[in-house]
Amino acid sequence: MSIRKAGGDWEPMLLGIEPRNCKVCQQGLYRDKTMFRGGWSRCSVCDEFVHYSCLASGKISFLKQRPRICKSCRTAEEQAKQAVPSSHPAPVGS
Repeated sequence: MSIRKAGGDWEPMLLGIEPRNCKVCQQGLYRDKTMFRGGWSRCSVCDEFVHYSCLASGKISFLKQRPRICKSCRTAEEQAKQAVPSSHPAPVGS
């Protein structure tokens, strides 16, 4: 009797691979698409993987903001900042 037959039936040892999509552009995060375009990084706000090109720009357009923030989180932060000052009435001075 061989060792393989003594062990019984083996299930295939394949890990479940779930494809990841960029949160901003909804395209796949695969090496064949992103290798020459900068790859991907994790957003520090939403903790999701996004393409490097989908990260928010810094002071210089081709450099990215630190800490890494995706474009959708940055627009949400800017909208929240704009909503806060407009909700408070202006102080009345004499």
